[in-house]
Amino acid sequence: MASLVVLLGALYWLQIMQSDLYVNLAVRNRLRLVRMPPARGRILDANGTVLATNVQTFDLMVYPLDLQDRDTAMEIQAFLNRKGIPINESQMLARIRKEFTVPYRAVTLLPNLTLAQLSSLVSEPDFPGQLFPVPVWKRVYPAGPLAVHALGYVGEITKGELERYSGGDYRGGDFVGKSGVEEYYESTLRGSPGEEAIEVDARGRKVRRVGFLEPRQGEDIQLALDLGAQRLASELMAGRVGAVFAMDVSNGNVKILFSSPGYDANPLAWGISAREWNELTSDPVKPMMNRVIAGTYPPASTYKVVPAFAALAEGVINRRTTFVCTGGMRVGNRFFRCWKRDGGHGSMNVVSAIRDSCDVFFYQTGLRVGIDNLVKWGSLFGIGEPTGIDLPGEARGNIAGAAWKQERFKDRWYPGDTANYSIGQGFLLVTPIQLARIYAAIANGGKLVTPRLIKGAKAYVSLQLPEGPLEIVKQGNEEVVLRGTGRRAGQYGVSVAGKTGTAENPHGDDHAWFVGYAPVEKPRYVAVAIIEAGLHGSSAAGPVVGELLGYLCRFDQEGGAE
Repeated sequence: MASLVVLLGALYWLQIMQSDLYVNLAVRNRLRLVRMPPARGRILDANGTVLATNVQTFDLMVYPLDLQDRDTAMEIQAFLNRKGIPINESQMLARIRKEFTVPYRAVTLLPNLTLAQLSSLVSEPDFPGQLFPVPVWKRVYPAGPLAVHALGYVGEITKGELERYSGGDYRGGDFVGKSGVEEYYESTLRGSPGEEAIEVDARGRKVRRVGFLEPRQGEDIQLALDLGAQRLASELMAGRVGAVFAMDVSNGNVKILFSSPGYDANPLAWGISAREWNELTSDPVKPMMNRVIAGTYPPASTYKVVPAFAALAEGVINRRTTFVCTGGMRVGNRFFRCWKRDGGHGSMNVVSAIRDSCDVFFYQTGLRVGIDNLVKWGSLFGIGEPTGIDLPGEARGNIAGAAWKQERFKDRWYPGDTANYSIGQGFLLVTPIQLARIYAAIANGGKLVTPRLIKGAKAYVSLQLPEGPLEIVKQGNEEVVLRGTGRRAGQYGVSVAGKTGTAENPHGDDHAWFVGYAPVEKPRYVAVAIIEAGLHGSSAAGPVVGELLGYLCRFDQEGGAE
């Protein structure tokens, strides 16, 4: 509180009490202002490991008024060219225009000089007196690509961002968060720039300091993210395209948020060429896309828990209801197959149908429930809405339904659409984080938590789920790993419950899903993995989730960070 009072007092003195002096000096061309950027707050993981920090470099500054003199501009150009810096007068003026606000405010001519580079320049006897160095802070990410989709990156502010942040003290040349935590918590991490006001003589030499405002460093942020778990996720996803996400089922603390492939944010924070930027953004595998929150996919069989719950809660089936699977069934004029085409699964109840992922059982169940009730229960579990995680760019997914189809395609909803919907296919789309949230609600007894990267007060909505259906669905999830399609997820030293999924992919091989929670006796974590073109959730995604849940639960037992 005391530091805030001092800061406000300094601002009042510089901008109000000294304003007449500034105006007078500016009119006489005697005022020079040097802006000093603040050090950005660090970002730490749950164990205090530094994920984002700063290193000091130097910007070589100049005043626009000095470069308006052609002889001075040519003198500076000649000096820099002799030192091997290929810059001409037009390039210098272009850089000045990019940051120009008022003629007496210093702007950056050469950014990101090391101490050795700066020393080499200023030690020259003919170093132009119109140039002067200012220490600045540059962002570095020690973990490289490991946590890039959670952290995001910083970059030079654009014209649009200057308008967006018009209420803050931003100027051309400033660096701002461009994505991830860096963007979402920009106001916390940034700090406040400082400024020195000096009076100069007719030759531009300093006469006296008129005012000085110390830059204020941004606040550090500690995430719930576990870098060790992130590293394990990276190893398990090496060479694969997809996403992995894990969080605490009770409070939404995010332990893993990994999207593959990734990219290194360090070059972006220091500046890359237009060609390098175009290569990165046009890459067909989209490394800059955070698939955890922005990738939308058919959930396939992982979604079957929602139709199962809806049918039980609506009373259209019970624990003893059975349907016979012979490998497929006719709906309208189409024949819908089960994944087990040869002979089918035989007689199935809801628990065994979840366990063996019987499509025919869920075709029958979904048709009994009806699309309107399926949409109602999907909405209750958060489908079609952002989860509210503290990151920008989250997708809503698509809950679809009869009204949506009519509006979008001017066509009615058919029974075949409902059959497809009931096994997580068709028009239904979810993000991995939405799917994890559904299973967290099943694991924690009906609380729809808000995922968050920064620890804070619990945020959740109580769904008030009926206990009977909830216990039946949980039993089905346990059977999946004990005796069903997800057995490979249970081989990592912790009891796991969950569901496999194999989603149709119009562009190639099927996508592989697994989502589960552990330990079964007292669920602590939920995790989800999707592997694009991974073919089978049971063999591709299940082991990834199982190993990560095993790691997180063991880490708890060994006294790791909460």
